[in-house]
Amino acid sequence: MPRVVNNHRTFQKTICFKTLIAALPLLMSLTVDAATSGVPLMEQGIQIGDLAPGRAMVWSRSDRPSRMMIEYAYNDQFTNAITIRGPYALEGNDFTARQDLVGLPCGKDVYVKVWFEDLTNTRNKSEPVIGHFHTIGKHDDIRFVWGGDTAGQGWGINESFGGMKIYEAMRKVEPLFFIQSGDNVYSDGPIEKTKPAENNQIWTNLVTPEVSKVAETLDEFRGRYKYNLLDENLRRFNAEVPQIWQWDDHEVVNNWSDSKDLNSDIRYTVKDVPLLIARAAKAFHEYAPLRPHNAEESERIYRKISYGKLLDVFVLDMRSYRGPNTANLQTQESNETVFLGETQLTWLKNELKNSKAVWKVISADMPIGLNISDDFDHNPPQRWEAIANGNNGPAAGRELEIARLLKFIKHKHIKNLVWLTADVHYAAAHYYDPAKAQTKNFTPFWEFVAGPLNAGSFGPNTTDATFGPQVVFFKAPPTGQSNLSPFAGLQFFGEVNIDKKNQALTVDLKDIDGGAVFSKTLPAE
Repeated sequence: MPRVVNNHRTFQKTICFKTLIAALPLLMSLTVDAATSGVPLMEQGIQIGDLAPGRAMVWSRSDRPSRMMIEYAYNDQFTNAITIRGPYALEGNDFTARQDLVGLPCGKDVYVKVWFEDLTNTRNKSEPVIGHFHTIGKHDDIRFVWGGDTAGQGWGINESFGGMKIYEAMRKVEPLFFIQSGDNVYSDGPIEKTKPAENNQIWTNLVTPEVSKVAETLDEFRGRYKYNLLDENLRRFNAEVPQIWQWDDHEVVNNWSDSKDLNSDIRYTVKDVPLLIARAAKAFHEYAPLRPHNAEESERIYRKISYGKLLDVFVLDMRSYRGPNTANLQTQESNETVFLGETQLTWLKNELKNSKAVWKVISADMPIGLNISDDFDHNPPQRWEAIANGNNGPAAGRELEIARLLKFIKHKHIKNLVWLTADVHYAAAHYYDPAKAQTKNFTPFWEFVAGPLNAGSFGPNTTDATFGPQVVFFKAPPTGQSNLSPFAGLQFFGEVNIDKKNQALTVDLKDIDGGAVFSKTLPAE
């Protein structure tokens, strides 16, 4: 499928980006001056989030009590700009703040300028940070990227390697938005100054006190997000590409549910998993540029974001409502087989049924048919982490919930549905075929897997035949090798393009340098 690029937008972004690069030495000197003159600092830059028709979230963080200020316009000279007095940034939220921009026109470049005014009588102002994004218009093709797994397995920010340079590769394709599919941070993975890598190489990390151990305190969880934002590639990406965040396990602790037992893990002095979840959730919502849900469930992550007639994105939360990890072989649904939970499942069914968009993308933080163990000491495992249970038989355990969902999708004739996910640290394309499944009452569909973005490379996982997944493509470390560093180049993101004219959806899986390793075009039914 041809790539259609708005040349005017590209020219403006190029000029803006080159101007910012040229100004970096000045900005660095101003930052030093700011630190000594008592003005607020914006060391984490800005983020744009949850872009939707007519609106987008703007996030940033100050280093002291202050108020967020935003100016936005539809040109890079900021003529006829609109200024908004945003929220206060105070200690209770680690000085983070976010503001919803509303009433934005469709199909426009939007330039934002963000700064903070401190809360002293002198009202000292930080140096502003400039960002830029494009609202989706009626005549625009849709392009977005997705992936997950950042700074995992001790592979942090290596400046001599170029930092988290896959974010620069994603920025260069000029996506309208990015889906962060979970494991935004690795709160359970300490990052050391150096780490041995394959081929006798040494990986050198930036380090901070907060990432030197597993996260237990609220400040340590916050420190994980601040650590990632030390990377220049990520900050530049955040200022230009609106994001959709979801979470998985490593934002809290590996393979967690409410029933997780840490008594044998000597790294943790805090053994109460619900307390760790509470602290991790607070840090996640402070640093995520997502639009908060209402008071009904203020920390809800699952949501739908619409992009006009071409696309609806359904963001799932496969972590917060699940039951315990078990052998996953129950023949009837119970509290132990819960994965999405009945409330979220009912919401998803209703939203899919009522969707008028051509394409329905389900953003899942875990794949459906891959066997993912939570018990590496046993073969076969006695506990499973995801949906599959490794028995290749009819739906059982958590598969029962998914079987109900897939049956509903078939019986309601919901068309053009694609699943996107990450989690397993390699790239793959799966075709779920009822003709080859043990549980057959569903319509065929595709699932695409991307990642990691800056973490260890693993895989491939084996498949469970319950829903008939066919591995059409995968790219993973060679047999017998695992946890390869980003040196190995096995870091992957996904790119999706939807053509406005013929409504076809094309998925490209791309490597750390932006080179395509797989492509699949799906015509709209």
